[in-house]
Formats: sequence, C-alpha cells, structure tokens
Amino acid sequence: MAFSMLNGAENLKLVGGIAPTGLGFLGSDFHGRFFPNKVLVPQIRNSNVKSLAPKCSLSASRPASQPRFIQHKKEAFWFYRFLSVVYDHVINPGHWTEDMRDEALEPADLYDRNMRVVDVGGGTGFTTLGIVKHVDAKNVTILDQSPHQLAKAKQKEALKECKIIEGDAEDLPFPTDYADRYISAGSIEYWPDPQRGIKEAYRVLKIGGKACIIGPVYPTFWLSRFFADMWMLFPKEEEYIEWFQKAGFKDVELKRIGPKWYRGVRRHGLIMGCSVTGVKPFSGDSPLQLGPKAEDVEKPVNPFVFFLRFLLGAMAATYFVLVPIYMWLKDQIVPKGMPI
Repeated sequence: MAFSMLNGAENLKLVGGIAPTGLGFLGSDFHGRFFPNKVLVPQIRNSNVKSLAPKCSLSASRPASQPRFIQHKKEAFWFYRFLSVVYDHVINPGHWTEDMRDEALEPADLYDRNMRVVDVGGGTGFTTLGIVKHVDAKNVTILDQSPHQLAKAKQKEALKECKIIEGDAEDLPFPTDYADRYISAGSIEYWPDPQRGIKEAYRVLKIGGKACIIGPVYPTFWLSRFFADMWMLFPKEEEYIEWFQKAGFKDVELKRIGPKWYRGVRRHGLIMGCSVTGVKPFSGDSPLQLGPKAEDVEKPVNPFVFFLRFLLGAMAATYFVLVPIYMWLKDQIVPKGMPI
C-alpha cells in the first residue's frame, strides 16, 4: 500500500482548514465535495507516544512499467511538437492560470534573487515567468526534452537571460549539490518513472535546498478516470508524498491548487492540482537505490503502434481540454456558494 512504509495514514496532519468527515481526504477521492485548500504535512512522531488517529488502507501505486499513451518520451516529444503552437493559449487558460502559478510557487520559498534555480520540464517558460518575479533570470535554468516548447520560452523577453537546455528529468545534466531550488510544473505526468525523477531532484539540490513539484491529481469521476488512465500519469496525493519521502526529502508538504471556477471540486482531475515541496536534509545523492530505467528511448518503435497510441492519447487529451470549459459553464450557471 502507498503509505505502508510511512507508518500509516496517521503520519499526516491537515493544516489550514477543518478536516472533513471520513478518511477519503487523504487521497484525491473527494466524490465531488467542496473543501477549501489545505496542506498535508507528514508528522514526525515520538515512538513512545501512541497515536489516536485512525489507520486506513490506501491504494497502491500504479506500476511505472505501464505508461499511458503520451507518457512515453517519444510520444510526448511529438505530442508537444504540435501542442507547443497553442500551449500558452489553450492549456494554460483552463488548467494553469497566473493566479494558480503564483499560489503553487509560494511554498517553494523563492525569497532571494541570487538563488540558483532549475526549472525542470519548463516547456514554454510559463512557470519560469513566475520564478523570475523572485529570482534573477541569469540564475535560472530551464530544462525540457521538447525543443519546440523551449523555442517558445526563448521568445519571452523576461527569460532572455535564462539558461535554456534540452534534457531529461530522470537524468539531469547538473552536478550533485548544485541548485538552491528545484521547480517542476506540469512535467511529472510524462515521466515513465516518477520516483527516479524525484530522486534526481534530491541529488541536484544543495543541502537545505527545496524541491517543488506541481502536477495533476487523479480523478474520481469514472469517465475522467478512464481518459486519465489512457492519456498520462495522474498521481494520487499519497503517491506524491511517498515518492518524496522515499527519495530522502524531509518536511514534505502538499498544497492543493485549482482554477477558481472549479470551486474546490476535484473529481474530474486537474492537470495542475497540487504543489508538493520537500527539503533536502543532507548533501550528496539520494539514499534511495533504483534499478535501470523502465523505458529505453533508443529502442525502435513500431510506426503503426506509435501512431495508434499517439492518436488515442490525443483523443484523451481533448477530453481534458474540454473539462475546464464544462466546469466554467457550470460555475456561471450554478448559484455561488454551492459546490459543483
């Protein structure tokens, strides 16, 4: 189970709101209820003190060996070859607004303009624009595997001084103990092995450095689950926390984010649904040992299979482009104050 190695669900404390009844709040299974944003904080317990918090069984992680249709690196490359043309104008307005970006970056604690920051999976530089509000652009590196996305970032005037490089989130071209902050927004859903990517985040940070990963949440509505499982990885909240803690991070926190018109409803899944942070307590590499990569990007791909998977993945992506439009319309129709 996802939290069996974390001493059970009682390791979490709910901060910044009233805890809802039941146990479903520990994951992403909210069944359409409206809850305000909260932060989930893993607690360090005294082993001599017995916790009175209830234990519950949480779902296991889905295997990294079974990537969704756009989760393979080659498929994601070509997916963004076309999406890069409209990314800032179609995806961001529905799933990744400026208000959401600023709220999601707040836990990263970008308080010093001289910090060295790496923006992994930075794409068109939309998230980087939020970073350079607090950190000098010359100290920021944008990394992405898509040259087409990076071409859009290079066109942004505010990012002219940023270092922009192509690279793999699971094999970063930075030395150990390199950066003060690691930021990654909207990238983890394409990683064949998220645990490996978070392990790399730990490695490249300096001691005391903080990683901030912003990504989707797994939907609970049956149709949204179907398309999510087709398209790309939508982790559950407990999976994010488990990956961070296994990599060696301390003070792991999860903050829920979402467009205003969702009114807290997360049952359809959010492409940008949470911001997770953790602090690197020791210098050097992560203590976690992993085997070889799950995906060999050099392995030949059957063109017919590739095209079929790409087509099905694009169809699933279309569903999630339409979801925010549907939620916006509901927000206009349903009286304010009522959950939608």
